[in-house]
Amino acid sequence: MENLIQLVNRLQRACTALGDHGEESALPTLWDALPSIAVVGGQSSGKSSVLESIVGKDFLPRGSGIVTRRPLVLQLHRIEEGSREYAEFGHLPRKRFTDFAAVRKEIADETDRETGRSKQISSVPIYLSIYSPNVVNLTLIDLPGLTKVAVEGQSDSIVADIESMVRAYIEKPNCIILAVSPANQDLATSDAIKISREVDPKGERTFGVLTKIDLMDKGTDAVDILEGRAYKLQFPWIGVVNRSQADINKNVDMIAARRREKEYFSSTPEYRHLASRMGSEHLGRVMSKHLETVIKSRIPGLQSLINKTIIELENELSRLGKPIATDAGGKLYMVMEVCRTFDGIFKEHLDGVRPGGDKIYNVFDNQLPAALKRLQFDKQLSMDNVRKLITEADGYQPHLIAPEQGYRRLIESSLISIKGPAEAAVDAVHAILKDLVHKSISETIELKQYPSLRVEVNGAAVESLERMRDESKKATLQLVEMECSYLTVDFFRKLPQDIEKGGNPTHSIFDRYNESYLRKIGSNVLSYVNMVCASLRNSIPKSVVYCQVREAKRSLLDHFFTELGKKEGKQLGTLLDEDPAIMQRRVSIAKRLELYRSAQAEIDSVAWAK
Repeated sequence: MENLIQLVNRLQRACTALGDHGEESALPTLWDALPSIAVVGGQSSGKSSVLESIVGKDFLPRGSGIVTRRPLVLQLHRIEEGSREYAEFGHLPRKRFTDFAAVRKEIADETDRETGRSKQISSVPIYLSIYSPNVVNLTLIDLPGLTKVAVEGQSDSIVADIESMVRAYIEKPNCIILAVSPANQDLATSDAIKISREVDPKGERTFGVLTKIDLMDKGTDAVDILEGRAYKLQFPWIGVVNRSQADINKNVDMIAARRREKEYFSSTPEYRHLASRMGSEHLGRVMSKHLETVIKSRIPGLQSLINKTIIELENELSRLGKPIATDAGGKLYMVMEVCRTFDGIFKEHLDGVRPGGDKIYNVFDNQLPAALKRLQFDKQLSMDNVRKLITEADGYQPHLIAPEQGYRRLIESSLISIKGPAEAAVDAVHAILKDLVHKSISETIELKQYPSLRVEVNGAAVESLERMRDESKKATLQLVEMECSYLTVDFFRKLPQDIEKGGNPTHSIFDRYNESYLRKIGSNVLSYVNMVCASLRNSIPKSVVYCQVREAKRSLLDHFFTELGKKEGKQLGTLLDEDPAIMQRRVSIAKRLELYRSAQAEIDSVAWAK
């Protein structure tokens, strides 16, 4: 199962490189789901010394007050015996440190880069990987030491700030807590135990580490604590003996310090029976083994999270759209594809797949008939107007049988008024088509990527609709003018029969202009005009659909495509002016998706190997 820790370390390094540890987005992060160990303790509790003992290297900054002012994510990688030890920082990924004094300096310098040369703290972690044959595979997070008072140069809120930072790590259910307490202080006042108990009251995630056992007052010992009688945890307490300040001053190396630590527990009567489970080496092995166990138990949950996140990332990537092509041909293809998508959505609106096309039918079925019905033909066919037009049409030669020219003038003057409703129908359909263009553009996700292309497509589509409207208006008005220019012959053939049935053409010319005769003419004209209205009510929609709706479906962007083919790569590039933030977001999501797919494959392979 050692491969599991190595796998988690690799995934954590990849998360670190991508910033996939909770700050970037609301999507769940792999970093938060991976088990880790947080080292918690008060200032001067020996916390840093414990870490150095586990690593076997003197690499952490030392001093008085708050020395650890940023979280240090420490990943230990066991390498082959005889290999040279080295360290790498997350912020310096291609630089190897073989001098651990330089590692210490870089930690201090990187802390100062973030916080300045003050005593303030920062929650931005430092990521450090150490490769050595003398370590176990392990990930530890060294957190700033808990304190009770602010010292000079620190803000008044530093106590609460450090506690909040520590809580942010140890509250996570996947975090194992390494609570470090000094043996030469009352355990009841231990900052590490206090905060651990608050977030892990059952002690299911907490390991107690007792430091400075060798510094206890004479006549006292830590046996009650180490045997779990003073404060019981689910896991056994582990005691360690760190290097003294004199050892540090003499540059006593860690390997020698580990030997002396073993000798201390095995030779001290009070601790001899506990010696096999004491010391920093034992601590490292215990933590490594426990971490393996936790990782193994978390595999199903990790698989579920990874699978869910991959789906979310794929959806997010799909929403962001494809990246822009680099060559002119690729750019032209992208523009054409986006335009075809828009054109397809527009046609779906017209064909009823999406809403909106039904409004065109409403124009033909309600608006046009209502407008024709509202035409006031009675004013055109009033007695005075009929007499006036009939008399004027006769000129010096009164009509003999039927006033043909008078009829023509009356009909023409009545039919002219139909042009208004006809034009209104054309304009109403144009407005609907224009609105559907705007809707289709807003529904074309790809156009949201490229503001300039969106404007161009909108302009080209509206321009095409305007040309179609003008053609439609011309054709529709021609229908009305056709009715004006040629009257139906059968209509006139009925007139002599009507006269024979009820009139006498030999009567005086003045009798022919009496009210009854004029009313009959007006009635005939109205009958003909109504017949023409009924005909136009059917033919106007056909003309409008043919000239506007059919053409919009067939060739809405044809002119735009023709002009597009003349553009060069640079001009096409101006149409694909994607927001840089979206471009960066796409790259980031693609990298995260690659990370999660890789994690999915690796974790699945380990799970199957079980």
